[in-house]
Amino acid sequence: MSATESKEYKVAPSASDIRLVIAASSAGTVFEWYDFFIYGTLAAIIGKTFFPSDNATLQLLLVWAGFAVGFGFRPLGAVLFGFLGDRLGRKYTFLVTVTLMGIATAGVGLIPSAESIGLLAPAIVIFLRVLQGLALGGEYGGAAVYVAEHAPDGRRGYYTSYIQASVVGGFVLSLVVVLTSKSLMSEAVWTSWGWRVPFLVSLALLAISLWMRLKLSESPVFQAMKEQGELAGNPFVESFTYPGNKRRIFVALFGIAAGLTVIWYTAMFSSLGFLKSAMRLDDTWAEVIVGVGGAIGMIFYLLAGALSDRIGRKKPIVVGYALTLLLLFPTFWLLGSAANPELAEAAARNPVVVAGAECDYSPFAAEQSSDCGKLLADLSASGIAYRLERTGTFAVGVGGQALDLADYPWTEKAAVRIKALQANLAFYGYDFAKVKPSAGRIILILVGLAMLMAMSGATYGPVAALLSEMFPPRIRYSSMSIPYHLGTGYFGGFLPLISSYIVARTGDPYAGLWYTWVIVLIAFLVSAWGLKGGLPADFTDD
Repeated sequence: MSATESKEYKVAPSASDIRLVIAASSAGTVFEWYDFFIYGTLAAIIGKTFFPSDNATLQLLLVWAGFAVGFGFRPLGAVLFGFLGDRLGRKYTFLVTVTLMGIATAGVGLIPSAESIGLLAPAIVIFLRVLQGLALGGEYGGAAVYVAEHAPDGRRGYYTSYIQASVVGGFVLSLVVVLTSKSLMSEAVWTSWGWRVPFLVSLALLAISLWMRLKLSESPVFQAMKEQGELAGNPFVESFTYPGNKRRIFVALFGIAAGLTVIWYTAMFSSLGFLKSAMRLDDTWAEVIVGVGGAIGMIFYLLAGALSDRIGRKKPIVVGYALTLLLLFPTFWLLGSAANPELAEAAARNPVVVAGAECDYSPFAAEQSSDCGKLLADLSASGIAYRLERTGTFAVGVGGQALDLADYPWTEKAAVRIKALQANLAFYGYDFAKVKPSAGRIILILVGLAMLMAMSGATYGPVAALLSEMFPPRIRYSSMSIPYHLGTGYFGGFLPLISSYIVARTGDPYAGLWYTWVIVLIAFLVSAWGLKGGLPADFTDD
């Protein structure tokens, strides 16, 4: 399709039409991502209820594995709903996706615990996560394309940035609902059944989303293509046979989706988990601070989207990647020192060194095979960094002094061992009590989170407009959804699992950031090479 033909599809909507399009599409996106993220927000209680294990690290990894399963099915959802979106229309396709997501999320809140129905409980959870992944695979492309095809020239980046900011909005909303629910009930009620309320709230959000989206009309671009007989016969096949599309998909996958998504999940999920576990920040305080940081950070998405209308889509993305490569580790060092400086000082003053010949440790094992492996598991579960030395004699040193292990409860369950380990380390200044930060420390943490959100906003804000402009209208829904969800589904969705595994294996709470850094480096190189420079423009054949 030529540029002239593409522009013939543009119909100038009224200001009220644009407001309705952005409001309905963004609200639906917020609600759908709320449904998807509520699982991650409640990871700890999900683990205890559906994936119970004596190994706390294994329990957490199983939860993140379930989280990753949903992401793993996003590309299949992109193919399925991308096909429907390019054949049947943008509007009705994402009505289906939001309905499927709402029902699947509410279902998680109704599943009996593993204690009640055994292995059937985690099996049902995984099945519902699959449905969520399929739904999300179709949602993003539909909302992004729908807004982009309504947006006037010169404002596409700004208008579609609301869709990008809505992803953060879904995460923030999940925190708000969780914190509100917890505040309205006792701790006993919350841990017993109250945690299910945020999942059931998705039914109310589904009703609101459907009410808003049913008011929308079909995309003017799709309507014009339908009237002129320009719809794709098989959007999935054409996505890989259309001239130049393989290169575009490669760039969209490795240069855009993979990079932006690992930054986003590091800024939101990794920072929250880091503050709550490794830095032992009070759970509620950590959730409030990260929620506030996310809400503030949404501004960066809108600014980056608007800026891309003026200077082009490539510059903010490439600069955002470069800043991430330079500032990722320093920013997390700032978060750590601000959140719990006493713990950081204790680790620096009295580092833990584990020595032994049989120190094989597997985070996925229900129980370790050696005493050294058990100790490494206990250190990881306690969030304590350690250095491992392969020597003939098993010993543990703290600050250069030998740790007395004569009375260590090696044969007891992990919970008993961990309690004994923490009591021993308390003598060396390690405080395992949850901390509530002072006002000054909260400000420093928010500064760190704002830095992370600025990097994420630069790379994420312009993306919906960029992807819409990269692909021909007749196969746009499919062509942009497939690489986007492959990148976000596999590189981003598996980030919590992979980074948690790296941390558990190394004993370094910052080591998981290397996964993010390497993926961003690849994305930086591919985007610098493959993205077009210059001012934004509608799709034209290369």
